[in-house]
Amino acid sequence: MKKDVIKTDKAPLAIGPYEQAIRIDNFIFTSGQIPLDPVTNETIKGDIKIQSQRVLENLKGILESCGSSLEKVIKVTVFLKNLKDFDDMNTIFKKYFKKSKPARSCVEVSDLPKGAAIEVDLIAYIE
Repeated sequence: MKKDVIKTDKAPLAIGPYEQAIRIDNFIFTSGQIPLDPVTNETIKGDIKIQSQRVLENLKGILESCGSSLEKVIKVTVFLKNLKDFDDMNTIFKKYFKKSKPARSCVEVSDLPKGAAIEVDLIAYIE
């Protein structure tokens, strides 16, 4: 088993003692991404659609930096601060996961880092 740390400027820096992602053999395991601007590392303000888009762009950047893509995502976990945002979050997810839809869990949580309304982590593969 080979373990590699994934680091890219296409996603925000880790805000704690963790990596953006870890590659083990042909699998990528991302850390949870909140809607941080990868340039400023500041939280993107806006509704759940804007925050969901930023999160998915961050995850897309991580995957593309190591030769994968959103089409190769196997499993997604979504953490929402308010489950009433579920339908609006899905509106954005449908734009990013058109052909290959992953397995997914979505749970409501009491709070998220930096005042975010959403956090998402995922597992993908590399061919």
